[in-house]
Amino acid sequence: MGSAKIVIVGGGFSGVECARYLERHLRPEEAFVQLVTPDAGLLYLPLLPQVASGVLNPRSIAVPLRRVLRRTEVVPGMAIGVEPKTRQVVVRRSAGPECALDYDHLVLVPGSITRVLDVPGLHEHGFGMKTLAEAMFLRDHVLQQLDVAAMRGEEDDDRERLHFVTIGAGYAGTETTAVLNKVTEAAARRYFPRLESGMVRWHLVTRGDRIMPELGERLGAAAKRNLAERGIELICGASAKEVTAHGVQLTNGRFIPSRTVVWTAGVAPSPLAGHLGAATEKGRIVADADLTVPGLTGVWACGDAAAVPDLTEQPGTVCAPTAQHAMRQGRHLGKNLVAELRGKRRRPYRHPDLGLVVDLGGTDAVARPLKIGLHGLPAQLVTRGYHLMALRTVVARTRVAFDWTVHGLSGDDFLRIGYGDYDAHTIGGFEQTGCYLPAEQVPRALEALCDPNPS
Repeated sequence: MGSAKIVIVGGGFSGVECARYLERHLRPEEAFVQLVTPDAGLLYLPLLPQVASGVLNPRSIAVPLRRVLRRTEVVPGMAIGVEPKTRQVVVRRSAGPECALDYDHLVLVPGSITRVLDVPGLHEHGFGMKTLAEAMFLRDHVLQQLDVAAMRGEEDDDRERLHFVTIGAGYAGTETTAVLNKVTEAAARRYFPRLESGMVRWHLVTRGDRIMPELGERLGAAAKRNLAERGIELICGASAKEVTAHGVQLTNGRFIPSRTVVWTAGVAPSPLAGHLGAATEKGRIVADADLTVPGLTGVWACGDAAAVPDLTEQPGTVCAPTAQHAMRQGRHLGKNLVAELRGKRRRPYRHPDLGLVVDLGGTDAVARPLKIGLHGLPAQLVTRGYHLMALRTVVARTRVAFDWTVHGLSGDDFLRIGYGDYDAHTIGGFEQTGCYLPAEQVPRALEALCDPNPS
């Protein structure tokens, strides 16, 4: 039997962990592995808010794939279509025309995208927090509002610039609001003395009555107190009804003047999840406990785009789309794929929850390691220790630790690069959500790519 052709779609936690395991446990003659990803680096998403706040350098949380993958062929491009009948993937390359990749085994781990609801004006005026570019762009934009408002223009204009709104009080929304609140308060106090106390306001909007409900009632209440003490207004039972260039209309009837509306109201599985024709659950591919996709030979799925049975914490449910599960599922998928190639038995995925960590900036944090509730400095130590362990390389750990140390000693320079001075960027533009082919068009696209004499 010749070597197997393995195509991994997605360069996130699951895809990279799977590729690393295959490299370490398969001989070169056993399999040829390709990893399709539009990005050249593995982004450590949990630390993205700290890039937006300026605590961490962007390079510190993005590990170059070619530093961690030695034998895997990295295909720079975006998988925009999958056809399981012919076992092919359509790839829009970063440079050059589209191409089709054949596979014997497909590892579909494309992750998730920002769930953008049909809210008028959101596409044009909303800010996302899912990519490195979005985090850097958001920081630039926020500092730009302070720069302009410090010149004392019209009162209504200043109010719009100094009111910031985050829609969605999950981990990304809460952490982003907390750390950027610290940035704006410190910048106003240090460099913009003309800005009166209380002019800079942050608003955190949630449909429920709690923030980060996974933390539990006690730690959630501690986080709410921390945000309230900083002057962050929590608005419960509401969401965005319309976003304009000058503010956001909430579903509870309230209008908040603002030039900055950050949208973190959940994520959605990659559109590729719908290309297989397999069963889905809330858009996620239904996978068996061994991470194979029922009814599709040679197709595997895990991570944010897959609904994997939770056999450890809550039997009968599926694993939460977290970085913790994504990394471990990717490694486990690699083990089962090696077992499949060698005619051995696949094993079901099981992983106990190690807990949750939330960085609120400075010495503020909440954490629940091994179901032990912590807040304040002890929680911050646990939070940063967990992130350092989870980073994939010693170089990345060293850079992050160095950035934390330098920022703790010297503070922030509140330097603005100038991204916001150019054409507006949208959530869909940053995340390329408009690039995917409709599932019914994939066969036609493959025919065109395989036609030796195109018209």
